Amino acid sequence: MAQKGADLDQETFSCSICLDLLKDPVTIPCGHSYCMKCIQGFWDGEEIIHSCPQCRKTFTPKPVLVKNVMFAALVEQLKKTGLQAAPADHCFAGPEDVSCDVCSGRKLRAIKSCLICLASYCEKHLQPHLDAAALQKHKLVEPSKNLRENICSIHDEVMKMFCRTDQKCICYLCSVDEHRGHDTVSAAAERTERQSDLEESQQQIQQRIQDREKEVRLLQQEVEAINHSADQTVKDSEEIFTEMIRLIQDRSCDVKQQIRSQQQTEVSGVKDVQQQLEQEITELKRRDAELKQLSLTEDHSQFLLTYPSLPPLRESTPSSSINVRPLRYFEDVTAAVSELRDKLQDILREEWTNISLTVTNVDVLMPEPEPTSRSDFFKYSCPITLDPNTANRRLSQSEENKKVMFLEKPQSYSDRPNNFTDYLQVLSRESLTGRRYWEVEWRGEYVYVAVAYKNISRSGDESGFGYNDKSWALYYSPHSISFYHNSIQTSISAPVSSRVGVYLDHRAGVLSFYSVSESMTLLHRVQTTFTQPLHAGLVLGYAVEATAEFCKLE
Repeated sequence: MAQKGADLDQETFSCSICLDLLKDPVTIPCGHSYCMKCIQGFWDGEEIIHSCPQCRKTFTPKPVLVKNVMFAALVEQLKKTGLQAAPADHCFAGPEDVSCDVCSGRKLRAIKSCLICLASYCEKHLQPHLDAAALQKHKLVEPSKNLRENICSIHDEVMKMFCRTDQKCICYLCSVDEHRGHDTVSAAAERTERQSDLEESQQQIQQRIQDREKEVRLLQQEVEAINHSADQTVKDSEEIFTEMIRLIQDRSCDVKQQIRSQQQTEVSGVKDVQQQLEQEITELKRRDAELKQLSLTEDHSQFLLTYPSLPPLRESTPSSSINVRPLRYFEDVTAAVSELRDKLQDILREEWTNISLTVTNVDVLMPEPEPTSRSDFFKYSCPITLDPNTANRRLSQSEENKKVMFLEKPQSYSDRPNNFTDYLQVLSRESLTGRRYWEVEWRGEYVYVAVAYKNISRSGDESGFGYNDKSWALYYSPHSISFYHNSIQTSISAPVSSRVGVYLDHRAGVLSFYSVSESMTLLHRVQTTFTQPLHAGLVLGYAVEATAEFCKLE
């Protein structure tokens, strides 16, 4: 309770302007007391009408200030008791704060600004606005350093109106002077309208923030999914490659064991024959010695008696039973293993392209827009070569395997399992994924420009490009163009051009065919889902001059 009494005394004998204990206290006609220096400084800021900083009562003329002797004595007595009224340092206005316009000396931090008075007040000096009925109608806002900006620089009046014609705040005098005839409204009305726009913009921004935050969360999930998928794929790939290495090592051990087993069998057989021959040689040498000794017998009677008693010579093993060959035994095995290695290299080379393209085809972000000009398409151009192992026997390829031609007589090589047998068609060596673009120049009666899965049938009615669900083909004749897929024909109305452009976005499932001349004309666009890598394909008609060639794009 004593402390509360001390606080009351401190408030009673403090100047509401400097908030310190009164110094040379004076009492003005309304009854409020101030430091003489504080009230003089406050009134110096007022030109004609002088008012009380607390109750705002006005005085005309300026009151004469006389020291209040009784207050001075009481303040001195309070000082002797150790009572201090200085506020804490944190209440003073700093460089970044809005200072109270009423405080003199060291100013306190303002807590409110008045848009009517165009002044800022600390807690003490704001009290009249809270107590006086006339001041309670004033508009109080958060402390602002920009109150003077609300004053018209021409008429020194508060700008309470807005000119929509010039899009600027004006005062009332401006509306009847410089802005006469303009579309003017009150600042409050304009604020209400713009507040509605602002709230709508805020809603849009907040919605966009929510959308972006959702996208950020989705992208974070994508990052986690990508990392998990990559880690799992690396692990699975290592296991698969390890298994392939183990299989090759097992086959290597099998071949080694077979070679050693066959080596042992052959060497054992040769040694058996060798032993038999050596025994026969020993016997022949013994008989030769006997015969030689008999031939040296001088006694004719003894010779004649001995000769018939000699046992007959056993029949000799014919020398033809021994297969004398050039010194090549297991070298053919080496050749067979080398052939396997070459085939494996070809498979790895081809499949590595597929694997590499599949890896680079991983694209989480939104894809780029489709090309619109030929130069844009060239960004995705890729070299394509024909695979002779898939070509029909009535087709011949150029040395670079870029061009295919019709042959009147089929080639004489033996059938291969990957050759097309019923249609004059051929697939590319390269598999196609990601974004790819190529062009085909054709000549002759008929031609198909196509794409197909590698596992398309090689024979039968459904092996033709466009006549199954594994191929898509654009058919050109001298007078018409059609598109085929799964035996469904789509007629196309467009001028026939000898050059066809093909654009593939494997991931997006887009396949587009263009007529290429001085400009590019879209002929047909497919939107689907590709489940395997694709191969470019060509089909020729039965015409001697029929050719088709993958163009070199520069």
